[in-house]
Amino acid sequence: MDVKIYTDGAARGNPDGPGGYGAVLVYMDREGKIYKKEISAGYRKTTNNRMELMAVIRSLQELNRPCQVELYSDSKYVVDAFNQNWVSGWLKKGWKKSDGKPVKNIDLWKALLKAMAPHQVTFIWVKGHDGHVMNERCDALATSAADGENLLEDVPLTE
Repeated sequence: MDVKIYTDGAARGNPDGPGGYGAVLVYMDREGKIYKKEISAGYRKTTNNRMELMAVIRSLQELNRPCQVELYSDSKYVVDAFNQNWVSGWLKKGWKKSDGKPVKNIDLWKALLKAMAPHQVTFIWVKGHDGHVMNERCDALATSAADGENLLEDVPLTE
């Protein structure tokens, strides 16, 4: 099954202000019918990078069977982590960066690897705020969630 996922994260007063993520999942069945699902959530205190990661994690968790995924994000942090093999280097070094310092957001990187496991995921970078219709929609979902009520606590995810 081929799925396209578009994601974005937002944070007000980054770091440690309110934030949110938004994502749009798109699938076309064999008859050519298009299915679209939008997801989002807002958090009290977070960072933009955590929300970028949460958008990807929650999107992949929505899939109920192994899929071929094209994942579009305006986050170089997320896209480059895979396309430039940062993650594999971090794993080899015990979640340490090349400078020996610990990787930030390890809980989310681990959750992302787990969410990716059943799928074949290709990460594609898109320029943010550049008129890409789906990226703009994800940005609207993320910022609306960040500005919403009943914000969640951004607590570390456990394995």
